[in-house]
Amino acid sequence: MKNIIVLVSGGGTNLQALIDAQNNGKIPNGKISCVISSNPNAYALERAQKHHIETSVIRRKDYENQLSYDKALVELLKTKQADLIVLAGFMTILGEYVIQSFKNQIINIHPSLIPSFCGEGFYGLRVHEEALQRGVKVTGATAHFVNEVCDGGPIILQKAVEIQQGDTPQILQKRVMEQAEWQILPQAVALFCDGKIIVRSDNTTEIQY
Repeated sequence: MKNIIVLVSGGGTNLQALIDAQNNGKIPNGKISCVISSNPNAYALERAQKHHIETSVIRRKDYENQLSYDKALVELLKTKQADLIVLAGFMTILGEYVIQSFKNQIINIHPSLIPSFCGEGFYGLRVHEEALQRGVKVTGATAHFVNEVCDGGPIILQKAVEIQQGDTPQILQKRVMEQAEWQILPQAVALFCDGKIIVRSDNTTEIQY
């Protein structure tokens, strides 16, 4: 059984999708053992507590520089015996020390079909604003491993979502969450916990049994 640590900063809708998947038996070889927030007031902490999941808070502003913060976070993750770390709306930058300490053990969900509308500065509503401004007909979400390049890690799963006439960034954001993010993030976590993901260079392969 893999220990899953979920990192959050806000409302925790993706965390809730993971909790629901776990409770429905869709992550049979993994368990969310702790939720760590960068924001002590994050509603995601309440979601975790309602399901009797341990919580912790670590704030970047409590550390004088990125490296000292990274070292503290790595120590916390190791104390919690993290096998897999999931970024579910975590708004604090992870430095190289964290990424190298947990190579191919950190999964992020991004609200577009990478490599479109991704990279530095592309988060939240801005992703959907850019997609609508560009006039693309299909967007979606991507579950991927985290590396030193923003949104540049090996892709695990993607799911497309059609853009509809009259969409606003808010409407599109909700549809992408419901139709893509909340589906493929638990699937990617389950694949990892089942030991079914092989990473070769910048690509992943799913083992078929």
